[in-house]
Amino acid sequence: MLIVMRKHASDEAIAQVVDLIRRRGLQEHISRGEERTIIGAVGDERVLHLHEVNTLPEVERAIRVLNDWRIISRETQPQDSTITVRGVEFGGGKILDIATAGSETEAADAVYTDPFFVPRGPYAELEYAGEKVQIRTMQQEVARCHEAGKPVLVRIRDVRQIAPALAAEADILYLGGELMTNRALQDEVGRLNTPVVLCKDKHHRVDDWLVAAEHIALHGNHHIILGEAGTLSFEPEHTYRLDVDAIVRVRKLSHLPVIANVTRLWHGDMPQEVLYRLAEAAGVNGVVNSL
Repeated sequence: MLIVMRKHASDEAIAQVVDLIRRRGLQEHISRGEERTIIGAVGDERVLHLHEVNTLPEVERAIRVLNDWRIISRETQPQDSTITVRGVEFGGGKILDIATAGSETEAADAVYTDPFFVPRGPYAELEYAGEKVQIRTMQQEVARCHEAGKPVLVRIRDVRQIAPALAAEADILYLGGELMTNRALQDEVGRLNTPVVLCKDKHHRVDDWLVAAEHIALHGNHHIILGEAGTLSFEPEHTYRLDVDAIVRVRKLSHLPVIANVTRLWHGDMPQEVLYRLAEAAGVNGVVNSL
């Protein structure tokens, strides 16, 4: 990280920056010019946050030299990573057809199911009883797919849903975009040896997406698949659109497999068949659809 001080910054302000750098286990490299001083933080700069550096006295701006992600970057691993589940390869040369539970799954490579809801409000106890029924339904769906030799992606919406999903032998845990900032849940799946799909939310940037994936990888689980399920649309009558730009960018920056979920994106002007081809052109490794 490079830290640019304001013009004629005082020795006291420079000393505060150096003190922070050293307390985080890094080393400083100070370059003094006629008007400005530039301080380099040498080491793993991810232990420093831009906000905390920028709020120090007389700091003009802090600039990252490296990205906030390293394990999942192409700089670390140039070739695409692959994740094989029940003989199905995510990240290989084939674009996987991932069918939704309840649709025609016979010809699909894998099956996606969304069995859970999160109990809320004064009737949460009754809702939880309903969730038990959802769990039994999920168990039956997973067993049926396994008999057909197909891996199952199970969407979870809360940290306590991890255990029943794993008990049902879910092959892949699917985290929707609403969990992009849920670091506690990401900590939990990061400690598992189970593949996980991490979707970005409609208002998050690619950088946020990759930082969250890195957070999971830092806890030991490198079996990560990135998922794109829609971003805000430019057209008022269509709420969401496929974020083709985000798919292209993460394919360039990261070696992780990428899938697109188009089940909630299609409409009269953009049928699923077109979305499928758009996702394919962007470079995805699989598409969740209900065709």
